[in-house]
Amino acid sequence: MKVISNSIISLLMLAVSFLASTQANAALEIEISGGGAQQIPVAILPFAEPAGISSKDSIHEIVAADLKRSGMFRVLDTRGMANLPTSPNQIKYAEWSALQAQAMTVGTVESLGGGRFKVTFQLMDVLKQTQLIGMDYQITSSQVRATAHKIADAIYEKLTGERGVFGSRIAYINKIGKRYTLQVSDADGFNAQNVVSSNEPIISPAWSPDGSKMAYVSFEKKKPIVYVQSLTSGARKVLANYKGNNSAPSWSPDGSKLAIVLTYGANSQIYIIDADGGNLKQVTKSNAIDTEPAYSPDGKFIYFSSDRGGKPQIYKVPASGGDATRVTFEGAYNVSPHFSPDGRYLTYIRNDGGKFKVALQDLSNGQVQLLSEGSQDESPSFSPNGRLILYATKVRGRGTLAAVSSDGRVRQKLSESTGDVREPAWAPLAK
Repeated sequence: MKVISNSIISLLMLAVSFLASTQANAALEIEISGGGAQQIPVAILPFAEPAGISSKDSIHEIVAADLKRSGMFRVLDTRGMANLPTSPNQIKYAEWSALQAQAMTVGTVESLGGGRFKVTFQLMDVLKQTQLIGMDYQITSSQVRATAHKIADAIYEKLTGERGVFGSRIAYINKIGKRYTLQVSDADGFNAQNVVSSNEPIISPAWSPDGSKMAYVSFEKKKPIVYVQSLTSGARKVLANYKGNNSAPSWSPDGSKLAIVLTYGANSQIYIIDADGGNLKQVTKSNAIDTEPAYSPDGKFIYFSSDRGGKPQIYKVPASGGDATRVTFEGAYNVSPHFSPDGRYLTYIRNDGGKFKVALQDLSNGQVQLLSEGSQDESPSFSPNGRLILYATKVRGRGTLAAVSSDGRVRQKLSESTGDVREPAWAPLAK
């Protein structure tokens, strides 16, 4: 969203303006700049694998890529090492200590026949010469990437104390020719799957708290209607199709309700509706454009964008209704609020001298930091562990996805090989 105008239609159509064609199953390419203040040096060694496994499906390559992408690790180059062990009893720790590795992985992939494999890996503490993690999995060939992400998550959690998000998913919008497609993929962009496609715009994807459903807005009936769709069965239902425009769905933390925006009877205002489509209740009542609702993680408040002060800023209102209070005060333009999972931070888009950038606000003291370096950034979304913020941007005339760490030190470009993507949303972690 670039401007809050007097028409919710203009808001919705602006949310489609960057969409362009992309390959439905293309993987997102990762370009990383910057680095964490104290990256952990790790050696991710090749697993002993059966012949014929391609490099893109090689477990150690996927694990290494995941850890690099987090910005928390310095993955060491092991190509000059004469001996690459695949089990703990083969490790010569002095060699790896000389390489300055603090931790290292070894592992094997054994064919069990019938398209099944046994994957075994160990994470070793190089300094103490002890095992930190030891796991094994029995998988099919289609589960190789998912298993590698599990291994990366286990390593991340053991060495940082925080839960990893490599096995999580993201959603985003593609436009293929004249056809709009809502896709879901792994966090690294592989395994993209279509959720819904239409010759009319699809916008505003929103994950349910358990990750099983997606709410979104489709123009397929020549007007914006809010749908909810199951990601397992594909079944979908109309959540909101009231007179006027229906837009901007946002789930309550318990999944029982959604906040939506309606022009039902007036200009755009925030409403709450049960997840089954019943019990509609108006939350904001103003003469302004109130849009882009986002529940606080405790469910007590709904934050939203509004021009009620003359220019777009972020406000909050009790989820039960009541008076709205202003949240953002720095800058003349702040929109698209999204919470960190712990509720401590709010990310949004700020107009900084004509450039739209990702901002992060500490809600305890109001301190604000600009994180991104683009000029047309939008739709920020926190990773489930709060470490990264995924957003849409524009590079060399085309839309793309990008991510920045919440401390601003690590930036990534997640670009499709062809076409543009838009409106990312990071899924919650599976329970």
